[in-house]
Amino acid sequence: MKQQVKNIVQTYKTNCPFEVSKSKNIHVVFWNLHHEIWGFYKYERRNRFIFINNNLEIHQQRYVCAHELGHAILHTKVNTPFLRTNTLYSVDKIEREANEFAVNLLLFDKNLCDYQTNNDILREFGIPCEMEQFLKKFFYS
Repeated sequence: MKQQVKNIVQTYKTNCPFEVSKSKNIHVVFWNLHHEIWGFYKYERRNRFIFINNNLEIHQQRYVCAHELGHAILHTKVNTPFLRTNTLYSVDKIEREANEFAVNLLLFDKNLCDYQTNNDILREFGIPCEMEQFLKKFFYS
């Protein structure tokens, strides 16, 4: 995962998920979604869309964009909302991979030595505290 993120950052000269999405011709749409839905990725007729809840704070929107960008890159033609609703397929692995991608992208090339705790790092970079397991993987892989 780290190498894949490194290649993306080197290619597009940024780790900003919004800029990478734009460069990859992935349409980012801000929408008034239900408060429980932060965002989702959709592939339709060779078009890729990232929908982000416009009621989220900007740091949350950035994380959601990074997570959904992970889906767009790692699982291009997979629509997880469809899988969740219409099949018995478990999307846990797909979600874990998108979370790991998001953490790696947002922390790419950051100097993290000055932070005392994992929570300090997560808070500083707008990553939900539930992603701490991926932070540990980020450090030790």
